[in-house]
Amino acid sequence: MFTTTLNPPPSSPIDLFTALENLKKELNAVILAHYYQDPDIQDIADFIGDSLQLARAAAQTNADVIVFAGVHFMAETAKILNPEKLVLLPDMNAGCSLADSCPPDQFAAFKAAHPDHLVISYINCSAEIKAMSDIICTSSNAVKIVKQIPVDQPIIFAPDRNLGRYVMEQTGRDMLLWQGSCIVHETFSERKIVELKIRHPHAEAIAHPECETSVLRHASYIGSTAALLSYCQKSPTQEFIVATEPGIIHQMEKFAPHKHFIPAPPQNNCNCNECPFMRLNTLEKLYLAMKSRSPEITMDENIRVAALRPMQRMLEMSV
Repeated sequence: MFTTTLNPPPSSPIDLFTALENLKKELNAVILAHYYQDPDIQDIADFIGDSLQLARAAAQTNADVIVFAGVHFMAETAKILNPEKLVLLPDMNAGCSLADSCPPDQFAAFKAAHPDHLVISYINCSAEIKAMSDIICTSSNAVKIVKQIPVDQPIIFAPDRNLGRYVMEQTGRDMLLWQGSCIVHETFSERKIVELKIRHPHAEAIAHPECETSVLRHASYIGSTAALLSYCQKSPTQEFIVATEPGIIHQMEKFAPHKHFIPAPPQNNCNCNECPFMRLNTLEKLYLAMKSRSPEITMDENIRVAALRPMQRMLEMSV
């Protein structure tokens, strides 16, 4: 967290939206937001996307300041691609359980034990893990990237075991998986999803590949966040059970307002299907970050350069 001596931001939502628009012009700033952000942040953002879309947007922006409404590894990715730009993260505590499940020192030892393996890392990891990787991937392009690797080349896939397992099923490749996972995508209840399908017999279950196999087996479509959004627009189905972070439903309802979207429930009676880290960002924190030009994402230049190479390979292989 950070402190500030600034005056409080405007109190009404209309004033706050106006203040953010003025700051964007003043700083030549762009606000990039993930689909899992609160609806208000999605509505003020200049670009909304999943990890691959946001990486591309960060690589292509002409803005002087990038305000990343997402989590820490996403803002790090923007800095890796834009070392000369000011990259702001509204709340430095907006981390990622999946990234945290892959400590750099432990992964370095794991990699050293398998020196003949190519390392493909899911973008949901720290800059240090990216720097130890050969290629970065996202849920949008993981299958496509793995299919481009020679079949005789052993692969380490990190850090998400569920996405890795899904990629193995789709490609027929045997990969060595780091045993990391996302607390949100592992919380969905298979039993409750089945109950929802019984109560909504015409609903179609769609899921993110970070979900566990027990959940994926009930989905008629599996894809990245952006792919799920696209699918529900094109499908003739009028009702969907959505097994990913429910922030995406805001966009689904905007693009298909005549359809009904049901968030997949967690195992417990809680809001555990919402990412607690994504939800740390607020309009007020965006305002304060832009006003004070902090907190700023910084990193060691050697790590940044090492992490840039696998990021560039991903973008080249995703064309």
